[in-house]
Amino acid sequence: MFGDLKEDKTSDVRAMFAAIADYYDPVNSLLSFRRDGGWRKFAASKAGIRPGALALDVATGTGELARHLSRQDGESTVIGIDFCPNMLQKAKAKLVASLGEGVIELVLGDVLQLPFRDDTFDCVTIGFGLRNVADMGATLREIARVAKSGSRVVSLELTRPPSLIARALHNFGLFHIVPYVGWLISGNREAYTYLPDSIKGFPSPEAVKEIMEEAGLQEVEIYRLTLGIATVHVAVKEA
Repeated sequence: MFGDLKEDKTSDVRAMFAAIADYYDPVNSLLSFRRDGGWRKFAASKAGIRPGALALDVATGTGELARHLSRQDGESTVIGIDFCPNMLQKAKAKLVASLGEGVIELVLGDVLQLPFRDDTFDCVTIGFGLRNVADMGATLREIARVAKSGSRVVSLELTRPPSLIARALHNFGLFHIVPYVGWLISGNREAYTYLPDSIKGFPSPEAVKEIMEEAGLQEVEIYRLTLGIATVHVAVKEA
């Protein structure tokens, strides 16, 4: 079901995340050798969040990147939005336990139709979300729409290493180890077959930069993390 998402990617991806919501965080931590937390922390640090800011985390999932955003400044307001109710339930339980009730507001919604007015947010982040959307360009235009002029937009995504040796090792892990370990822990083979396919099919960081610029985002900077298996893009919404 999840290995081929041509007919209705949004519905299939939502179903996939609903199926693995209980295992999402521990499997991510294991498969990244516990580097995913550091990647999110770095991405949050690049958002330029200021005291009293209003921040949006798109495709928030279990709320990990939103939590790091909130910790950048205790006076800011962070909203996390996701299209999967199961993931938001996990996020709410976890965030209330670690931060307290109401620190981060969680909203059910679609990234292609964000329920916010133009020029609302002081910064917008999206972590591990661009690979899973039906239309990356439309997603980035919608993110740019709700961001204030001059604000930062930050994307964190899984990518392929530029080094040929690192890429060969990465491919072996992706296609031979990840599906087996993911299935062993979660019981869902399809979800962890989709993961390596989605990474392999994702555009290069340079191509993503061009798509961001076409969406109205400027000054795009690229940060390759952990030999390039994760990449952070930092952009500014044009004035």
